[in-house]
Amino acid sequence: MTQKPLVAITGASSGIGAATARAFSKAGHPVLMMARRTQRMLEMNLPNAVVETVDVRQRDQIAEAVANGEAAHGPVDMMFVNAGIARLADIGRQPPEEWDEMIDINTKGVMNTVHAVMKGMMERRRGTIFMMSSIAGRKVYPDHTVYCGTKYFVHAVSESLRDYLSDYNVRVIVLSPGVIETEVLSGVLDQQTLADYKANKIKMGGGISAEIVADLILNAYNYPQEAIVQEICITPTRQKF
Repeated sequence: MTQKPLVAITGASSGIGAATARAFSKAGHPVLMMARRTQRMLEMNLPNAVVETVDVRQRDQIAEAVANGEAAHGPVDMMFVNAGIARLADIGRQPPEEWDEMIDINTKGVMNTVHAVMKGMMERRRGTIFMMSSIAGRKVYPDHTVYCGTKYFVHAVSESLRDYLSDYNVRVIVLSPGVIETEVLSGVLDQQTLADYKANKIKMGGGISAEIVADLILNAYNYPQEAIVQEICITPTRQKF
């Protein structure tokens, strides 16, 4: 039986990244898992997984991880550009260091990850890049000022990449989830913002599971290469914003 192609995921230690790694592994794909929390990825114990300690701010680390994954399982056919951080806070009292962290991870880290696989996909005239954005990349929210800016960046870059890479038969798909049951709130250090977010989440009956999102990613990937779902926007049914 022919082995299915390699799938690579940043931010694979938790949330949507971990759920997507499990979904693709269950579907028979070898998975290159990249994140800073190495032990959590190892504890998932997925078959045919290559686990690499990666900080997406470090371009060389991503390039080395991709090279290691491809040496074991062949070219990356899908890259899920998933790693990100949400430091939500009132912009008037938020420390600028939190802006720096979001900009470095959510924008520069995104481009570092794309760079690691784009040229190979162009040469092979095949591949899929999933770009993790957010519904906050489609509209702005209170206490999301810089976070929204980074996600609008992802949307803009993805639109341009999709246009550019279409000539090489490479797909670029944007993922724009609303409230999901993940560890995203662990990045929120502003206590009032955290309380407001949790209250809104309760009003809508909670977030949806990361597994639902992972299933959508797998389904979109499985369309023939000549067909593309350009954007996936999923929210809880009761999310009104």
